Amino acid sequence: MSYDRTIHLDADFEAAVTAVRGALADQGFGILTEIDVKATLKAKLGHDMEDYLILGACNPPLAHQALEADRSIGLLLPCNVVVRRDGDRTAVQALDPNTMVTLTGLAALEPVAAEATARLDAALSALV
Repeated sequence: MSYDRTIHLDADFEAAVTAVRGALADQGFGILTEIDVKATLKAKLGHDMEDYLILGACNPPLAHQALEADRSIGLLLPCNVVVRRDGDRTAVQALDPNTMVTLTGLAALEPVAAEATARLDAALSALV
């Protein structure tokens, strides 16, 4: 089972991060969390790796609907979006919202997942 929606950009990392933030905002997503994996692993383990950022994206109306359907769904929120260097390109990956439906089996989450998927796909499409 695929659990991601991935595109690759011919853009440097910083430009890609800026573009991803804008594309997500255009689709109603705010960034609740930001984890600089590269910096964290360097600071904690002395490990060097490629640029790797995890953005915790949230669309409040969709999050509310999902939480109304299943309070435990918070375990899968926010929608993680990864921006990382992948060779000479930048990969942008979003967790497939349909994973919520697959993991829980709750039909009540299907419309939420469908709208979240449409919005994330629109954000990713705007980047290419």
